[in-house]
Amino acid sequence: MYTIVTGAAGFIGANLVKALNERGVSDIIAVDNLTRADKFRNLVDCEIADYLDKEEFLETLAAGELDGAVEAVLHQGACSDTMESDGRYMMDNNYRYSLELLDFCMDQAVPLLYASSASVYGAGRVFREARPFEAPLNIYGYSKFLFDQAVRRRLAEADFPAQVAGFRYFNVYGPREAHKGRMASVAFHFFNQYQGEGRVRLFEGCDGHGDGEQRRDFVFVDDVVAVNLHFLDKGVSGIYNVGTGRAQSFNDVAVATVNACRAAAGESTLGLAEMQARGIIEYIAFPEALRGKYQSYTEADISLLREAGYEAPFAGVEEGVGRYVAARLGHE
Repeated sequence: MYTIVTGAAGFIGANLVKALNERGVSDIIAVDNLTRADKFRNLVDCEIADYLDKEEFLETLAAGELDGAVEAVLHQGACSDTMESDGRYMMDNNYRYSLELLDFCMDQAVPLLYASSASVYGAGRVFREARPFEAPLNIYGYSKFLFDQAVRRRLAEADFPAQVAGFRYFNVYGPREAHKGRMASVAFHFFNQYQGEGRVRLFEGCDGHGDGEQRRDFVFVDDVVAVNLHFLDKGVSGIYNVGTGRAQSFNDVAVATVNACRAAAGESTLGLAEMQARGIIEYIAFPEALRGKYQSYTEADISLLREAGYEAPFAGVEEGVGRYVAARLGHE
C-alpha cells in the first residue's frame, strides 16, 4: 500500500516525506511538478517508491491503476504564490485538482490530509475556523477557501466514507524552502541578507503598525509535520488552524535570526534597539503592490486543534528560528 504525498518536492511536502521515512515508511509515491527542476534537491536524502508528475498522477488515478493500493493521501501540492494574477490557473491547480483527489479518496475510502491556508481569513482580526471570519484578499486564498467549503459539504454528509482533514497553515518557515525564492519565509530572507550584507531589511509600518511591527503567527515546519502525522495516526476529520496561537512581530524574527547567526559565530547577542542603532536592522518603504492584499496581523485560534487532541507545544520564534539557522549553517 502506498502513501501519496503531493507537492512532495516542495517545502512542507518534502519535510513530510522525510518524517515518514523516519517512521520506516518508504512506500511513498511522490507527486509534483518539476518544471523548476531544482526542487529535486529536497528529496535527495529521502526514500520513495516512485515519482509521478502531477498531471500523470491524475491520469493514473482516472485509469484505476491505484485502486485499492493507496493507504493515505497527504495533499500539499498547490500554487502558493499570493501575487499570482492568473485566476484560471490558480483555480484549476488549487481547487479543481484538489476536488479530483477528494473524489478519489471518498471513492476509495482513503484518508485525505490537505494543506489549506490562513490566507482564507484575509484582513480579519479573528482567526477561527468559521464562515463569518473568512474573506480572502487574493485568488490564492479564495482557491483554498473554496476547497474548504467543498470539504465542509462532504463532512456534513452522514455517511462520508473516510477521514478528511484540512490544515490552515499560518506562516510556516524552516528547512527545505530554498526553492521558493521570493515566496520563502522572512526567516529565510533575513538569514540570507544578514549573511551576505550584515544587515536585514523589513517593511516600514502599515495598517497602524510601527516599523517592523506587523505581526504574524510564525510556525516552524517541524510542528506542521507533527500535526499532520498526529492526525494521520488518529483518523480525525475537520478543518483546523495550524499555528502557534501567538502572533510575533517581524522585528522578533529579525532579532532571532541575527542573534542565532551571531551566536554561531561566537558573538554576543543584541537587542532590537541596538541592532537598529548599528544599522543591522533597517526599514524600507511598504510596497504599493501589496496594499490591500497584505495580512498585517495573524494569530491562529488553535482551540479546535487542541479539542481534537493535539497537545504538543509549538516552538516560538526564538526557538524555531534558532533551529532553522543551525540547519541553514549546516546547509540544511
